[in-house]
This record gives sequence, structure tokens and C-alpha cells, in this order.
Amino acid sequence: MKVYVAGATGAIGKALVPQLLAHGHDVVGQTRSPEKAEWLRMLGAEAVVADALDAQAVRRAVVEAAPDAVVHQLTAIPPALKSFRNVDEHFALTNRLRTEGLDILVAAAREAGAGTLVVQSFAGWPYAREGGPVKTESDPLDPTPPKAMATILDAIKYLERTTLAAGGTVLRYGGFYGPGTGLAPGAQQVELVRTRKFPLVGDGDGIWSFVHIEDAAAATVAAVERGGTGVYNIVDDDPARVSEWLPALAAVVGAKAPRRFPVWLARILAGGAAVSMMNEIRGASNAKAKRELGWTPGHPSWREGFVSELGAPATRRERPQPARGAAVSRG
Repeated sequence: MKVYVAGATGAIGKALVPQLLAHGHDVVGQTRSPEKAEWLRMLGAEAVVADALDAQAVRRAVVEAAPDAVVHQLTAIPPALKSFRNVDEHFALTNRLRTEGLDILVAAAREAGAGTLVVQSFAGWPYAREGGPVKTESDPLDPTPPKAMATILDAIKYLERTTLAAGGTVLRYGGFYGPGTGLAPGAQQVELVRTRKFPLVGDGDGIWSFVHIEDAAAATVAAVERGGTGVYNIVDDDPARVSEWLPALAAVVGAKAPRRFPVWLARILAGGAAVSMMNEIRGASNAKAKRELGWTPGHPSWREGFVSELGAPATRRERPQPARGAAVSRG
């Protein structure tokens, strides 16, 4: 297939493009950076330099590429957030990319005759904060999110509705870790944990679902090759409470145990969104993606994944490399 990837040099794009090429697909990667376009060409992909919000430039690029599949991986998420109080401000551009940017790309894909559309969404905190601890794709999203996260969730809901109306595939990724993400050696989020600036709030009962960046890319290849209209959680097998994974992460990176803040103080200092992320959010199940996409994460749990990616060099295991055909047989 010929695959057009918008956001080809972001965290997941850097993992996705090599895997698509390894599966024998022709790739056209869209990026805003001429320097990053050269990286795409070195890999063996075609490169397009365009602003994702420039409708004419994107239309021209997609129509000229005439792809079989179009993949939306457009975000502008900060590498680490020191506070969730004004998180909506940090996501303003990402919200536009999930709405205006998606509309531009869908219109261009339709004009170009692309038969497959795959779009990035998010699993975890968007789910309703009630009921069971682990949610499936059929469970509702949060009807009353914290105020600071309302516009972000509105953009996600718009993205998913628009994608499904266009006959596309929505991939709700878990929290990324691995190369190029906020959970990689030297990354800002890891440094916050290492310097004890990422505290544990309250009981830490919020449940997070993670996914290694290479596994997320492999699931995306699987969706390009065999996905239909629908929504899929792309997460590992091991949803975990913050009270479990955060101290474990601190231990892996050689830090002292995280400081503990009471809920009332965290609400004053960081806002309701931080309290929700630490104590109320739900995890996600990957059963549907395994069943329908034929995908299994190569890193089944963040437990071994954190060690292999973030542990001291003497304790790290060599990171598994995605094999040809991996998107069909594994993650």
C-alpha cells in the first residue's frame, strides 16, 4: 500500500514510518520541518513539508501522493507538564490539530480516493470515572470531566465522531513510553520523577494504561493493513494504579520514593485535573485490538518495559526489535 502519514516525525511517527517500510509499504511522510524531512528521505520514505493547518498545502500534498491509506498522527503535546491546573492551554494547538487538522486531512483523503483512514486518539482519562476499573471501547467517555480537561475531551470526541463518520479507524493509545517519549532516558517526565517533583496524590487510586511506542506503532501498522470502521484501545496487558506504577518507576530510575501530597493540597496547588489523574481515572482493555487486529504488545507490561527502557545500563535488557510481519503476529 501507499501510506500517507501526517505527523510522520513525532514520537509515534518515528517508530511507525520504519515499521511501515519494513512491511513493504510505500510511505509519504508529512512534517513541518525541512530537517526532519531529510530524515524521512534517509529512511527511504517520500517527504512533504507542510503545515497541517494549511488546507491548500495539505490537499495538494495528499492528492499528489494518491495514497491508499492516510494516517493522522498530528499532536503538539508538551513533553512534560509540571502542573495540570492550566492543562487546556497547553493542549490548544493539539485541539486544533484534532479538529481543524483532521477535517483538512479527511477532505484531502476523500478527494485523493484513499480507502483507509487511521487516526490517533487517547485511552485512559477520557473514560467515565465510574464503574469498573478497566474500560472497553463500548464504555462511555466522561460526561463531566474536570474543567481544565473539558476542551481537550471535546476535541477527542469530535475527532472520534468525524473519523467513524468517514469510515475510519480510531486508535486510543495508552500512555507512551520508550524512545522519543516523555518516559525515556533523560526525558523531562523522567527527570521530574528522579528529582521528586512528581508527587503521589492521595491514595493514588487512578488507573493508568501504558504502551511502548514500538508496540503502538505495530498496532497502527495492523490497523492500516486490516482495520475497519471502529475504535480500538492500544494499551499493554497491565493497567495499574498510580500508587503502584509511580513508586516502581522511581525505583527503576534510581530515585527516592515519590513525595506524598494530600488531595486537598494538590487541589489547591495543581487543580482538579491533577487530582482526577491521580485518583479517579480508569484503565483500558486491549482485548478488542488483540482479537480484531491480530495484535499483541511485545512489551506486555510496563513493569518489564520500564526496566528495559529506563533502568541503569547494567540492568537494561536489549530492547526487542519489531520483526517483519510483527503487526500481524505481535505488537
